[in-house]
Amino acid sequence: MMRMGGVDDDDKLDAEQAKQVLRRAMRMAAPFKATIAAALGFVALSTLGLLMGPVIVRYGIDSGIDAGDRTVLRNAVFAYVGVVALAYFAARQQYIFVNRAGEGFLRAIRIRVFDHIQKQSLAFFDRYQSGVLISRMTADIESMAELVQWGLLQFIAAVFLIIIALVLMLGLSWQLTIAALLVMPVIIIASRKFQRDSNAAYLEVRERVGQNLAELQEGISGVRVIQAYAQEGEQTRQFVESNRSLYRSHVHSIRVSTWYFGLVEAMGIFASAIAIGIGGWLVERGDVSIGTVVAFILLLALLFEPVQQLSQLYNTVQSSAASLDKLFTILDTRPDVEGGHRELDRHGELVVENVGFRYTNTDASVLRDLTITVADGERLALVGPTGAGKSTVAKLMARLYDPTVGSIAFGGVDLRDATLDSLRHRIVVVPQEGFLFGGSIADNVRIARPDASDAELRDALDAIGALERFDSFEEGIDTEVRERGSRLSAGERQLVSLARAALVDPAVLVLDEATSSLDPGTEAIVEAALDRLMTGRTTIVVAHRLSTIRNADRIAVIDGGELVELGTHDELVGLGGRYGALASAWEASLPTL
Repeated sequence: MMRMGGVDDDDKLDAEQAKQVLRRAMRMAAPFKATIAAALGFVALSTLGLLMGPVIVRYGIDSGIDAGDRTVLRNAVFAYVGVVALAYFAARQQYIFVNRAGEGFLRAIRIRVFDHIQKQSLAFFDRYQSGVLISRMTADIESMAELVQWGLLQFIAAVFLIIIALVLMLGLSWQLTIAALLVMPVIIIASRKFQRDSNAAYLEVRERVGQNLAELQEGISGVRVIQAYAQEGEQTRQFVESNRSLYRSHVHSIRVSTWYFGLVEAMGIFASAIAIGIGGWLVERGDVSIGTVVAFILLLALLFEPVQQLSQLYNTVQSSAASLDKLFTILDTRPDVEGGHRELDRHGELVVENVGFRYTNTDASVLRDLTITVADGERLALVGPTGAGKSTVAKLMARLYDPTVGSIAFGGVDLRDATLDSLRHRIVVVPQEGFLFGGSIADNVRIARPDASDAELRDALDAIGALERFDSFEEGIDTEVRERGSRLSAGERQLVSLARAALVDPAVLVLDEATSSLDPGTEAIVEAALDRLMTGRTTIVVAHRLSTIRNADRIAVIDGGELVELGTHDELVGLGGRYGALASAWEASLPTL
């Protein structure tokens, strides 16, 4: 089950799944291989510089201090400063190159996922809630950021450091190496327990974060309802409880980390004590030098930090692999509606033939054996009770969905064979409530045709009779509409939607209850714009209002997913059937003057 914040019950993949996902990610990172190679080079240089320090210390003690040779000691000091400076420079460069590659990879995957989502059909958005998709683009990508920005760097550096440090330690004294590594079984057992416990604690934190965000979002989105019923105190109480749960989970995760890192640190001190004790005995026997013991202890101190880092990275890799897997699931989803290769003509009949339809993951059919032919330039109204399937028919005619059975053609071309570009320019849908993006009125109209000139844009507004209204604003059509068009009235927002359609100049116009959410005064303005827009083109109107339906050339009555009546207003009223009953009900509901 999906929770807000991108937390799934399957946030942990098994080892083989994680490997497959990471291998695929590496293939996607191919464009950044030069940057990654440079980063790896600096990782190697930084690690070598770090490990050369103890070797130089050994040389300075044994060949400088013990031998009383000041020149050797001075050279050792200069060499030590040099390798420290080299390690510092390489460390800074490795961070720069790793973050450059990591940020480039994250940017590329954000763009790729967003572009893929934009190309999906409506059925995709029926399966995925918007909150889930936003979570994929934010929380899941941020989860990967930790890995690609520093995790992989730390992993490579830690492995490199452990291997070379062990080789150097064995070269210095195999006896000291064996003695010091007696603590390793304890660290290995503790690391396995830490990986298991910290993974559970980490998932708990992410779950609580998601719940906390859900409380926050509801509190902000529903603030008007909350204040209307004076429930601020209750909402705050619920948020306090959610926040307390988040606090407890964070504290638990800290406890898990504290015992483990404390144990590793203690084992490191214990191993150093063993090395000092046995090293002193070996020095006394003449088997090793004092410089060797000092260098060994310094190398031993360097060994334990990467062991801690590798344990930490385990959960980071698991979480990142799970996030990548979710993103790859989206990227592997093919659009239900894909374009063909034929261009649609400017004119032609719209033929719906034996169409049946059911939504994804449902067994019930929404439409059954529906056949309608709409002549070129005809206005067809789709009417019927709520849930009858009217809007579904309109969406199928615009090929926002494909029929489960049957076919829909325009000008003799099956819509499945048409190119998406010609389809979206020939058949345009005006929804019940047009969505406005941040920007100006002009920007929002131009969304339909980004290459449209200012003159074409003004002509589109003028064609629906809205130019004078918007020109009367202080900033004219350059007026900022603000978030979701809050600066404009509902009618003005719908005029912008109609202007988009006018700018495209489609052959078929599909109006999905385009005036149902407007008040009577605003509705008259929008209907006047609609009349202008419908002139000279095929129009499909989904409507509940009798005033809109009466103006149609024919009326199709949909009930229970089937076409039950088809004819003009007068013909259907004369039949005294379903439409006659609906018309009588509408007329009875009109106010008496």
